[in-house]
Amino acid sequence: MPDKETKAMMGTEVTPRGKASPDSKDSRPSVFHNIKLFLLCHSLLQLSQLMISGYLKSSISTVEKRFGLSSQTSGLLAAFNEVGNTAFIVFVSYFGSRVHRPRMIGYGAVLVALAGLLMTVPHFISEPYRYDHTSPEDMPQDFKASLCLPTTSAPTPAPSNGSCSSYTEARHLTVVGILFLAQTLLGVGTVPIQPFGISYIDDFAHSSNSPLYLGILFALTMTGPGLAYGLGSLMLRLYVDIDRMPEGGISLTTKDPRWVGAWWLGFLIAAGLVALAAIPYFFFPREMPKEKHELHFRRKVLAIASSGVSKGRDTPSERSPGDSPEKQDGLAQVAADLTVIQFIKVFPRVLLRTLRHPIFLLVVLAQVCKSSTAAGLAIFLPKFLERQFSVTASYANLLIGGLSCPMAILGMVVGGALVKCLHLGPMRCSILCLLGTLFCLLLGLPLFFMGCSTHQIAGILHQPGTQPGPGLFPGCMEPCSCPSDGFNPVCDPSTHVEYITPCHAGCASRVVQETLDKSQVFYTNCSCVVGGGPVPAGSCDSACSHLVLPFMLLVSLGATVACVTHTPSFMLILREVKKEDKTLALGIQFMLLRVLAWMPSPVIHGSAIDTTCVHWAQRCGHRAVCRYYDHDLFRNRFIGLQFFYRIGAMVCFALVLVVLWQQDKEAGTKAAVCSSGPQQQLLLSGLEKKPEDSRV
Repeated sequence: MPDKETKAMMGTEVTPRGKASPDSKDSRPSVFHNIKLFLLCHSLLQLSQLMISGYLKSSISTVEKRFGLSSQTSGLLAAFNEVGNTAFIVFVSYFGSRVHRPRMIGYGAVLVALAGLLMTVPHFISEPYRYDHTSPEDMPQDFKASLCLPTTSAPTPAPSNGSCSSYTEARHLTVVGILFLAQTLLGVGTVPIQPFGISYIDDFAHSSNSPLYLGILFALTMTGPGLAYGLGSLMLRLYVDIDRMPEGGISLTTKDPRWVGAWWLGFLIAAGLVALAAIPYFFFPREMPKEKHELHFRRKVLAIASSGVSKGRDTPSERSPGDSPEKQDGLAQVAADLTVIQFIKVFPRVLLRTLRHPIFLLVVLAQVCKSSTAAGLAIFLPKFLERQFSVTASYANLLIGGLSCPMAILGMVVGGALVKCLHLGPMRCSILCLLGTLFCLLLGLPLFFMGCSTHQIAGILHQPGTQPGPGLFPGCMEPCSCPSDGFNPVCDPSTHVEYITPCHAGCASRVVQETLDKSQVFYTNCSCVVGGGPVPAGSCDSACSHLVLPFMLLVSLGATVACVTHTPSFMLILREVKKEDKTLALGIQFMLLRVLAWMPSPVIHGSAIDTTCVHWAQRCGHRAVCRYYDHDLFRNRFIGLQFFYRIGAMVCFALVLVVLWQQDKEAGTKAAVCSSGPQQQLLLSGLEKKPEDSRV
């Protein structure tokens, strides 16, 4: 909006004497001078932004298979979202009052949409997905190369290193680099959206309506991750190359371990939603008048105050507009008088001063442990469910988005209601946090035992780091010319033994059974199978598939209890930190959560998962995606990491309780001194003059 028009709109503000300013005669209110419309637009924007940020978590295992990434690399890819965010979030405190906030939000949303589009580029520049690398490109996949044929009649398979030219390697590095760049830009784009939006609503909403508006904003945006998993569930049911299907179709089902869903399509949809939600922000003014009903509310408050009912409390609604700026001494007020260089110089000193507060430091460390748990679950829980319980990626995302996310939202609401209704102070908030973390720990204990061992796989030892060798395969497949890097698993249902390819099972023929809605592939004449088959294509189902729902129920209950402690832990910071440092303390808190939890935790979890792999796919002589895991090790290390972080959170909350108890004890001692006689005060004052070395 031009400055003249903005001033005209600001002219509708009520003056201290209750008269409208002269400029109000010429002003015509615009539809965008409405904080309720801004609230609606910002709720939709944050909802779509969290969808695009959380969508990668729902499709991380699919991206691994499509581009041959290890869990450590995929965890690093997910963490790069926080790298871009953390690099610029500090400067929000500096530029917050100097920029056109709605336009900055719009620019950030456009960057988020462009980053979402950039995430889809690797799909379009890559060759079509070939799930059977043993068949020549001019022949149908799963044709003859994976069957048991004599050496003389076997078709020449594509050599494992034949496609490893420098061009292919460079293209693979380019694809991975684009993914990392897109994630970084996605993090940069999200920097101005939430801080500027919240401060804009708080500035121009009525003081009594601001908490309600922010509550509506958080309630709507918290559904974003759940919708991201729901979108992933829908998209991963579609084949990755739905836009360029091979002739004759494909013979894969969604339960086949080689299935890759249309992971890129979700980014395209979410980016379109973000782009549409960004449009209104370029029409909102830099400043807008307070809501119109503010005058009536202020008159009511002043009438109560004049009648003597007011207790003299300085609530935000009773302060005059001119009083609040002088009473704010936080970093945002100081930053307005500093240059960028001065701001960068003063920030470390203020950071160290804030970190010296014991309650703040302990609560932030507890939240770091909780956030590390949440980051590991959000990114790798779908993959865990796929491997442990033999469910499809689509169904795993449906369980998380439909069960865990709503339960987590419920926990946050319950935690806020408990703090409000029971009027919990710092001591009781710390007790609630400690008990919630303890119950969450207890709910996680049965998860160690809810799973099965890896079924037998011919030619593969259940030892992490080993690769299949010729001496490990059964002798019945010796006459066959089996590809060394083939992967087309089949399962012998009678013995529950899985073979890497039909060739390794000695199968010489292939049969396709057509049904109404799908086709099922079987292999026959298998020399390694009793009776010769037939054996179905695909991996063997887990014997613990029935445990997936009880497992998810316990995980969701644990998420609910953990989220109950969310609001009490924030209240511990807000009530224990000085008033002028609250804004800075929250900013430092979010920065530390990103640096210490959301950035390293995905990499730590991914590295732990990689140590449980027993069979790696090879790409040009290097490890690519893991094909088989030791399920017991996978479960123990994945759940064990969750256990480790939860114990750390419980220890931190216990120390918070000890510090608060010590502070209450010291406060009681001082109160007793003040109520004692003058001679006792003089006697005790001599004790207080001792050196402070004995203080905790």
